[in-house]
Amino acid sequence: MAKRKVSSFQRLQSGKLNPRDYKELQRRLQAEDPGLMVVHGNAAGIDVGAQSHFAAVPPGRSEQPIREFGSWTAALHEMAAWLICCKIDTVAVQATGVYWLGLCDVLEKAGLKIWVVNAHGTKNLPGRKTDVQECEWLRKLHTYGLLRDSYRPPESIREIRDLWRLRERWVQEIGRALQQMQKSLTAMNLQLTNTVSDIGGVTGLAIIRAIVGGERDSRKLAKLRDPRVRASEDEIAHSLEGTWREAQLFELGQVVEHYDFLAKKIVELDKLLQQKMKTMPTREPVVVEQGTQAEAEQAVWKRKRKKPSKNAPKFGLEKELERVLGVDLTLIDGVHVLIAQTVYAEVGPDLSAFPSEAHFAAWLGLAPMRSVSGGKLIRHERKKMTNRLSLALRMGAETLENSKTYLGARFRNIKGRRGPAKAVKAMARYLACLIYRMMTKGQTWIDRGEAAYEAQRSVRELQFLTRKARALGMNLVPAKV
Repeated sequence: MAKRKVSSFQRLQSGKLNPRDYKELQRRLQAEDPGLMVVHGNAAGIDVGAQSHFAAVPPGRSEQPIREFGSWTAALHEMAAWLICCKIDTVAVQATGVYWLGLCDVLEKAGLKIWVVNAHGTKNLPGRKTDVQECEWLRKLHTYGLLRDSYRPPESIREIRDLWRLRERWVQEIGRALQQMQKSLTAMNLQLTNTVSDIGGVTGLAIIRAIVGGERDSRKLAKLRDPRVRASEDEIAHSLEGTWREAQLFELGQVVEHYDFLAKKIVELDKLLQQKMKTMPTREPVVVEQGTQAEAEQAVWKRKRKKPSKNAPKFGLEKELERVLGVDLTLIDGVHVLIAQTVYAEVGPDLSAFPSEAHFAAWLGLAPMRSVSGGKLIRHERKKMTNRLSLALRMGAETLENSKTYLGARFRNIKGRRGPAKAVKAMARYLACLIYRMMTKGQTWIDRGEAAYEAQRSVRELQFLTRKARALGMNLVPAKV
């Protein structure tokens, strides 16, 4: 007779561990002391799972030093009470999907300090990996201070972050809807994109809505042209002479409805985001160095206002960000209001958790990874890392290619020497350093212009050639004009 499968709830009611796991547990608990200094004496480790969590406490704190708890809220409160009873102060948890979020909320409210650690720092577990071994391994590493806590912004900032990430997903979905509209139009040989650069603009959406409404006369459709469109009515009319297919028209109507639904949700989300931003405390402006105060005010007066992004909220987000951050990050070329909002949503206004701009860039995954052995560089490593702020800074760096500014000249110089991919990463790191300086030291970014960078580059090249000539026993002589 086949053995009946037991649910996680029924299995946890028995409170028994697997015999094989229990035997392995006894072997590991009786292992000799590695001789390391104990950093966290009252430490626990939790292996997070979808249906249950395994928690380990130091030997002698409980009759059963490793227990399994369910993932439901009542079981999490039971776990918190058990950890407090075992005199635990700090708990190490791996960032496994989203399963650790609810667990950390319950444990933090119970007064426990949570260390959310990266799985890359705990993966060298010897032997076959089991849940019991994993939680005990986490406890031991945390006890001897071999784990690093991940950076997490305050709870209020995390609410803003969740809303902003949701908004980013809706904006991406709107982009996909516009692509689907373009596909349907092209399938009917309606070459609207050849005359209107953005079908999501006033003219494009007006024509598409008229087509969905039943209009087929290309001349009447062309009269919906906005006066700012460069193409004439005749050009638009010729581009709208296509083959009307019922299936494609039905698909176009469905996509337009989906587009309107997403646009409505973004408006509702912006209203909630505006309310949350107004409740955020005002950060005192960072004191600017006296020598640059006058130049900073002059730079703000002279700089051209950046054109607001089409996808930016419509409630004056730039002023709110300047209030809550204490600085205006949009002064930096390549940093628009959406990037500034991503900075606030991902890390908050306080960057004191990062000792230096180098640590901040490394956390973003923008610092070079080098393998050094015996003082010799072996290779450059590539570490895959998904960071929304890093991605936003990369996109901002790409906009500097045609910029007639100091940063634009710097980007083009790096691109010519190292290639476009490395130039984007290098400039993204430089933007991150500028943001760190503005938010921590009060240094205001002042664009010195493209000519200033070219002059500095000429001086550096001349110094390099002078050193090279002296090494060869020669001297540089200026050419006579």
